[in-house]
Amino acid sequence: MNIKMILTSSDTLKPKPADALKIPFGTVFTDHMFSMEYLNGQWNGASIHPYRDLSLNPAALCLHYGQGIFEGLKAYRRGGRTLLFRPERNFVRLNESASRMVMPEVDTDFALSALKQLLKVERDWVPDVQGSSLYIRPTMIGTEARLGVKPSDEYLFYIILSPVGPYFKEGFSPVKIFLSTEHVRAVRGGVGAAKTMGNYAAGLLAGTKAAEVGYSQVLWMDALDHKYLEEVGTMNIFVKFDDELVTPPLSGSILAGITRDSVLTLTKDMGLNVVERQISIDEVIEGIASGKVTEMFGCGTAAIIAPVGSLWYKNNSYTVSDGNTGELTQHLFDELTGIQSGEREDPYGWVVEVD
Repeated sequence: MNIKMILTSSDTLKPKPADALKIPFGTVFTDHMFSMEYLNGQWNGASIHPYRDLSLNPAALCLHYGQGIFEGLKAYRRGGRTLLFRPERNFVRLNESASRMVMPEVDTDFALSALKQLLKVERDWVPDVQGSSLYIRPTMIGTEARLGVKPSDEYLFYIILSPVGPYFKEGFSPVKIFLSTEHVRAVRGGVGAAKTMGNYAAGLLAGTKAAEVGYSQVLWMDALDHKYLEEVGTMNIFVKFDDELVTPPLSGSILAGITRDSVLTLTKDMGLNVVERQISIDEVIEGIASGKVTEMFGCGTAAIIAPVGSLWYKNNSYTVSDGNTGELTQHLFDELTGIQSGEREDPYGWVVEVD
């Protein structure tokens, strides 16, 4: 499938942000986007065109029954080179989400090629400063106009771009995490492992409760026993107990994070004792009290690595690592950001250069 190019005139281009580090995450968008439609059993109409509002029938199935999925990845620009980090994994995971939500898959090679062409058009939007990047949001929604619970027969796939600075307003410094005891995000057998829109809507109420006590993210526990850590709203979670690094297993209710997989690879190659197992909140609280819990951090595309400095659980605050960034957390942040930006050696072939 060829990609049609419809570029905006030079006199209507948007001004570039003066300081990408000061942009609130996901609030500024580039001049162009990519889109294609799924009609009559196949994808067609692929084009790169000016960024624009979507036109949807009020009865579009995505608006009523939540048939929508998305991905998140970043482009980095350093020394004139535009780089992507493991982008093929994002499109593979998009297809895994599509399968769970009964949506058509995209050709991963074509999707990556389309993204590269879009990035060539928008090359000047990729910030060239440490701590900044161009956030990439591939999205698919069911657009068939019909009321009735069924998979859509028509879909829209699009990619939009947004220059960003740090995800958290604190930047790379310890964040405060709220453990929800009243609400759950997902249950095994549900759609927690898919990157689908409803998963995030389910977390909004708990997020407002976290904000009320000055905490920035919600750490979900399992839906059955309400005692085992699962994931943070936008990140997977890791806990370091003495010489053991632990993260919850992929049991079907949490997202298979690409940054999570990268952390597992890096830490295992460092010779650390890395374990995927259930972690109870009681084990964490006891470990904080005894000093056995030496570090906690979250990881994900948006934040990359985020040290956890404080937990809020049952109206009590627990300080992790004396509220400081741990040595391993700092090392992983430096290593991952260095590989992503091309400033450190990439022994895994994770970085893809946009030609």
